[in-house]
Amino acid sequence: MTPKILLSTLAVAALAVAGCGGASDDTSGSSASSGGGGGGSTSSLSLVAYSTPEVVYDQIIPDFQKTAEGKGVSFKTSYGASGDQSRAVLAGQKADVVALSLAPDVDKLTPDKLVPADWVAQTEAAGGKGGFVTTSLVSFVVRKGNPKGIHGWDDLLKPGVKVVTPNPFTSGAAKWNLLGAYQHGGIAYVKKLLSDHVPVQPKSGREALQTFTGGEGDVLISYEYEYATAVKKGEKNIELVQPDDTFLIQNPIAATTAGGAKGAAFVKFALSDSAQQHFADWGYRPVNAAILAKNKAKFPDPGTVKTVDDFGGWKKINADLFDPEKGAVAKIEDDNGVSTAK
Repeated sequence: MTPKILLSTLAVAALAVAGCGGASDDTSGSSASSGGGGGGSTSSLSLVAYSTPEVVYDQIIPDFQKTAEGKGVSFKTSYGASGDQSRAVLAGQKADVVALSLAPDVDKLTPDKLVPADWVAQTEAAGGKGGFVTTSLVSFVVRKGNPKGIHGWDDLLKPGVKVVTPNPFTSGAAKWNLLGAYQHGGIAYVKKLLSDHVPVQPKSGREALQTFTGGEGDVLISYEYEYATAVKKGEKNIELVQPDDTFLIQNPIAATTAGGAKGAAFVKFALSDSAQQHFADWGYRPVNAAILAKNKAKFPDPGTVKTVDDFGGWKKINADLFDPEKGAVAKIEDDNGVSTAK
């Protein structure tokens, strides 16, 4: 397959709805959403999520509030870097539903029984295969016209090319990005990329996008849906490049132990046709097979896609690459003077 720039297939009719969603790009704040319908709220739900899908949940939550299960339910939402969000819940932040960037950030909540040990099975029963609410592919966002000629991973190592990607010790997005690099060229490639071509590592995927659209760097390693979000918000000077070989991003969702029936109902709704269509509209690959098929034209397939399972699962990946004391990526970051503190 010949690498190519994917023009705005993800953004059909995007400009007509630019700015919809109403969410800010603040990755650490929280906001309240009042219950739908009349009569005031009878209960509330706290959604704690990673930063990027805020704009989607801004649409899904009002739709849920129009259902029988969601009637009278008010929401408090918190968005931020996935690792930070997981640690906040561990530290006592209220959460009825967690929607994080990667499964280990949910698994961290099971020993203290904040999330049921069988959360994957419970999410699967609601329609989320593998415990996931969306998937995506590690991709590149470049300047309009692709002036640096970025088509594949090797192009990121061209002399003078500056790359933006978040810090993998605060951001789930960064772990996915570096797994994309790792599947291509192993740890030697990752070392050269981080040491010679990544001058700045923002805290979250959303902050990385803001850094790039603000003028920093030649290419952003990111998700397909970060590009779609930027376009829908009116960004006109970027293009999406999908390399021939890449990595599958899998984003989990789970009702917490505290979430009860309402939390479970919201998870089920997030996997419904209408909610999954909202995700598709913002460039997320739905896990709902019917909605994915309906939106197939938006999500072309690359040549090779590796997954977490291809590298022994998250336990092995985190031990080999991201353990703060022994991981190969942690050593690279330490040598570069980048914080590996969680």
